[in-house]
Amino acid sequence: MARNGKSAPRRGAGGGRKLLWQVLGALLLAAIVAGAWGWWHLRHWTPERGAYPLQGVEIGADDGEVSWKSLKAIGADFAYIDASASAFARDPGFVDNFDAAKAAGMQVGALHRYDPCQPAGTQAANFVTTVPRDPKLLPPAVELDMLADNCPVKVSDARVESELMTFLNQVETHAGKPVILKVSPAFQSRYAIARKLDRNLWLVQDRVEPGYAGRPWTMWTANHALANEVAQGGLRWVVVLP
Repeated sequence: MARNGKSAPRRGAGGGRKLLWQVLGALLLAAIVAGAWGWWHLRHWTPERGAYPLQGVEIGADDGEVSWKSLKAIGADFAYIDASASAFARDPGFVDNFDAAKAAGMQVGALHRYDPCQPAGTQAANFVTTVPRDPKLLPPAVELDMLADNCPVKVSDARVESELMTFLNQVETHAGKPVILKVSPAFQSRYAIARKLDRNLWLVQDRVEPGYAGRPWTMWTANHALANEVAQGGLRWVVVLP
């Protein structure tokens, strides 16, 4: 009971605040640890080998120098080598990576980054003069990611589709087999190309199986920056649908 009309001091208020801060600190620490573990797990994650027996990589000059024996040791069965882009660009590491992958006994394919702003015939010539004609190679891959929004001369959606078909026909004549289309979500959303072209699909989506093409895919970049001892910047890890 208060004396002389004064309220009695509340006991334990400081201890309660201290306990609250301790609880909040513990929760924050747990969140940081969980986030760090989740980030680490995502960087090091690959699909289960039992579900996807055939797994490999996409490699280019930007990945730096890699040990192909080490790549094979960590489970890469095949490699797609970045070869050409647009009308005139060529990956400076193509020849070395191509020869090294073959010497390591891996299945090898070549990839072209398609540019809807450039003529199909010029791009096809760039690819066929970069990549040798060899029936043992994997089907050529064509990366469809760049949109025609910033072309110097306006290119209609219909023109993008018709030029792409011209490019594919020329590349397939050179390779002697149909290409595989590596389609990004943005390109598919804009041009709905997976519905219009009857080619095998290579989709891109970290960790979660992609469904944005609206039909089954053949290949999947499951981790675009796989952390490992082979490439410091991370590997583009790709699996094949059984």
